[in-house]
Amino acid sequence: MQLAAIIVSLVLTVVGVALISRAVAQIYRFVRLGQPVPAGSRTDDPKNRTITLAKEFVGHTRMNRWGIVGVAHWFVAVGFLTLGLTIVTAYGQLFKADWVLPVLGGWLPYEAYTEFIALATTVGILVLIAIRQLNLPTRPGRKSRFAGSKMGQAYFVEAVILVIGLAIMTLRGLEGALHHVDGYEAAYFASYPLVAAFKGLSLGTLQNLVYLTAMIKLGVTMGWAITVGLNTNMGVAWHRFLAFPNIWFKRNADGAVALGELKPMTSGGKEIDFEDPGEDDVFGVSQVEQFSWKGILDFSTCTECGRCQSQCPAWNTGKPLSPKLLIMSLRDHAHAKAPYLLAGGGKDAEGNEKATEEQLKDVPAAALAEAERPLIGTAEENGVIDPDVLWSCTTCGACVEQCPVDIEHIDHIVDMRRYQVMIESAFPSEAGTMLKNLEKKGNPWGLAKKQRVEWTKEVDFEVPIVGKDVEDLTEVDYLYWVGCAGALEDRAKKTTKAFAELLHIAGVKFAIMGGDEKCTGDSARRLGNEPLFQQLGQENVAMLNMAFGEDDDDDSTKKAKATKKIVATCPHCFNTIANEYPQLGGEYEVIHHTQLLQHLVDEGKLVPVTPVEGLITYHDPCYLGRHNKVYTPPREIIKSVPGLRNEEMHRHKERGFCCGAGGARMWMEERIGKRINNERVDEALSLNPDIVSTACPFCLVMLTDSVNGKKNDGKAKESIQVVDVSQLLLESVKKPVEPEPEPQPEPEPEPAA
Repeated sequence: MQLAAIIVSLVLTVVGVALISRAVAQIYRFVRLGQPVPAGSRTDDPKNRTITLAKEFVGHTRMNRWGIVGVAHWFVAVGFLTLGLTIVTAYGQLFKADWVLPVLGGWLPYEAYTEFIALATTVGILVLIAIRQLNLPTRPGRKSRFAGSKMGQAYFVEAVILVIGLAIMTLRGLEGALHHVDGYEAAYFASYPLVAAFKGLSLGTLQNLVYLTAMIKLGVTMGWAITVGLNTNMGVAWHRFLAFPNIWFKRNADGAVALGELKPMTSGGKEIDFEDPGEDDVFGVSQVEQFSWKGILDFSTCTECGRCQSQCPAWNTGKPLSPKLLIMSLRDHAHAKAPYLLAGGGKDAEGNEKATEEQLKDVPAAALAEAERPLIGTAEENGVIDPDVLWSCTTCGACVEQCPVDIEHIDHIVDMRRYQVMIESAFPSEAGTMLKNLEKKGNPWGLAKKQRVEWTKEVDFEVPIVGKDVEDLTEVDYLYWVGCAGALEDRAKKTTKAFAELLHIAGVKFAIMGGDEKCTGDSARRLGNEPLFQQLGQENVAMLNMAFGEDDDDDSTKKAKATKKIVATCPHCFNTIANEYPQLGGEYEVIHHTQLLQHLVDEGKLVPVTPVEGLITYHDPCYLGRHNKVYTPPREIIKSVPGLRNEEMHRHKERGFCCGAGGARMWMEERIGKRINNERVDEALSLNPDIVSTACPFCLVMLTDSVNGKKNDGKAKESIQVVDVSQLLLESVKKPVEPEPEPQPEPEPEPAA
């Protein structure tokens, strides 16, 4: 038995180590096929990056949001990383059944730790297996986050972990019996029942059981290594290794997820200058090798857990987009195409092959066929990603927020959109109207700029305009950035007027840019039209800098960021000016109107006194909440209004559900599946609220449209309102108008005596 165990284990070890070593080298070469990134953008602040990695792993920060799943996975992950010495012990036991590790063997803390983690790993994997069985892809209505995952691979990995965990515990029991443990000992606190069970066996039997169990443990371990080594796209296994570099190289060294701003377009690791682009500059991504190396690493790291899929508004309303399936498709395509690319294959801008026949002669036919597939194309075109998948994304950030291995889905989607828009002009036709209006009129509705100030005529106080009523912004506390919707869309204008009136009541000095304001470019950028965003952004930044008294050609006029204060009612404007305009030279202190209003309430400059009776539920705008982590101020405002009873929807804050307007979807028709705004309103109506509130003009429009439709269908009560939180605050701050007393009839004169 011993000889057979040694031969089997060593043969499998040689094959397993060779194959997994080769696979590691292959993946390294695959990742290097990606494009370079701007110097230092993924390696800055190594100390903080290392701290972030340690926090995310040790704290399981993303996984632990899912309760017992996070705890179970933590023990499995820790077991994988720290029980490696049990493999060394198993090799020693092949040659001497009672062999123990030098130094550590027999040391109580080590023995007790091994017992505890081995048991916890075994229990943990049983919990994860049970959870997978309760969430099988066969569940109706897209309710399983495992839909589309490679279940066979997952079962294989889970079985391997379970067998290894059981083998460790069995070996512990046999060790105790061989070492004549006669009673309960702390070193065998978990395996003692097995020690007792094996105690009566003969020495020869115990030794043979040790050889057999050690062989099973090592055989399963090396069987796993062989399988994984032959399948470099087996994310459910490879994430154990790749998650660590993927987290370390994440976009933000401080640990923040890749939300908020989009990064500028780059080619060859350098930012593209759209005024003078290089001849070899590549605009967007049309081939998988045009993603950055971090993108290729992202794809390879995906563990197919489906947390992104479970939160995606597109997937949950019957659209073809699943962030998980998109990443899996890109991963499988990249790995299948890799032999062709490593041989020097590739297409130039005209679609001509760059490699010679000699270079490609040994490339497998499957890799050559994969290289011919279009990255974006329909099933009939054998495309990797269907156009409907690409254009279903609202860039809400739910996928990025939930991903436990820090995959940056939105960046990859926008990169593919950029090529489709800028080179192919292939995008939903209705979005073209929005782009033309932005180019010609500076707003998506195509209205004249003079209409941006029409709302000021509907309030009973003066609204100063920069360049007309005030010379520059040094004369006021804040620039109020009204935004296109706030100035031009009737429903959003109610928010604008309410907020302006609240500032007036609180005595806050503010001014607006009036007709000089242009769209920030949020929708253009997320649609993929980067040059139009750059144009609008640069014009706005130049205007703002001048309004703050700066001269872009004179550094001595530059002012501190803290002195250039902007407040915005639109989270999309807020996000763009705060997070993306610094890329264009615009550094401002930007806050959302809910943040300023909460501050004014806290300072006593706004005092809500009039009750606003009713049950209210608040909808988190994605670009205020997930993208910028502003969750508290709107809720504090609601809390400050007497009479309101707030009840949260099931999906709120980090798990809030999109309204459907982000990612330029505001300007596109929604033809597939259920409308996202209807899904969100159905969730709100399940609480039977009197008021649905939000803090975003896009959300306000989407939710109002859905509620009105529900009213027309008799599915919502006529009295329900959809309002911005500022409107509620104004209603409470305004003192009720006392009704004028009815005139009393004058008493009749008494008759003269």
